[in-house]
Amino acid sequence: MSEQPLNPTTAAAPEPEAATAVTGSATGSTASEATAVDATAPAGPAADEAAALRAASFERARRLRQEPRFPGGPAADPAGSHHERRIRSFQPRRSRVTTGQQDALERLWPKWGLDIDGKRVLDLDQLFDGLPVVLEIGFGMGEATARMAADDPGTGILAVDVHTPGQGNLLGLADKAGSTNVRVANGDAVILLREMLAPESLDGLRVYFPDPWPKARHHKRRLIQPEFLDLVAPVLKPGAVVHCATDWEPYAEQMLEVLTAHPRFANTAADGGYAPRPAFRPLTRFEGQGLDKGHVVHDLLFARI
Repeated sequence: MSEQPLNPTTAAAPEPEAATAVTGSATGSTASEATAVDATAPAGPAADEAAALRAASFERARRLRQEPRFPGGPAADPAGSHHERRIRSFQPRRSRVTTGQQDALERLWPKWGLDIDGKRVLDLDQLFDGLPVVLEIGFGMGEATARMAADDPGTGILAVDVHTPGQGNLLGLADKAGSTNVRVANGDAVILLREMLAPESLDGLRVYFPDPWPKARHHKRRLIQPEFLDLVAPVLKPGAVVHCATDWEPYAEQMLEVLTAHPRFANTAADGGYAPRPAFRPLTRFEGQGLDKGHVVHDLLFARI
């Protein structure tokens, strides 16, 4: 069981399957595909006209992907050309945005939202008024994130996801609670980690219930991989904790193996295994449903050396 929509990341080599862009648009084709001509198609004016129509169609789709869905809101394709063809651990989906979520996006996105465009390095001190900052990758509908922000106003939470309804919901929940320590980032967390965060700028990383990609052929899409940790380590301060949680036993075992093997991280559990659930991580409705079904939730807390 995964409570999050599929999470924004992984850095790995391309695979034969078509890579899905952050936009989740109906056409996943690249610009090069837009101009490609079928070698079996007949040559001549008719073929040239058909190719021109295809190219124009792809260009219209590209422009639509880059336009915000709401005035002043999150962009549909914030990084544009930064979207390399690589395996990703998320597969964005379109779903209905409620009136309340849309209102929160239109009111609060200009103040508390940012697009992951890969064009600048974030000044987290300025963004969070000097608070220590924890990065959370994949927050679903944002209930747990909003609760943690309200319980710990002295910590800033940079929450990353690509799910527009969840972005609006989190902004609305934070606003209702009077929390000013949440910023919502829209886009691919790999680009954020690689291009938009300064070295040793984060005080922690949270990855709660990422998609387990249970099929063996999809394991390469899982978020917690050595390459991902290579991106994470430089932007964490020494002693900062990576906190993962999952209710998928095989994925918990992989997380433990990968984190234990990485030279930049040390297990905070004395026995070298899983850690008890920290009191600050809320027990969510989805987690409760999993526990009712007999699922076992594992927490892993590893400090950056």
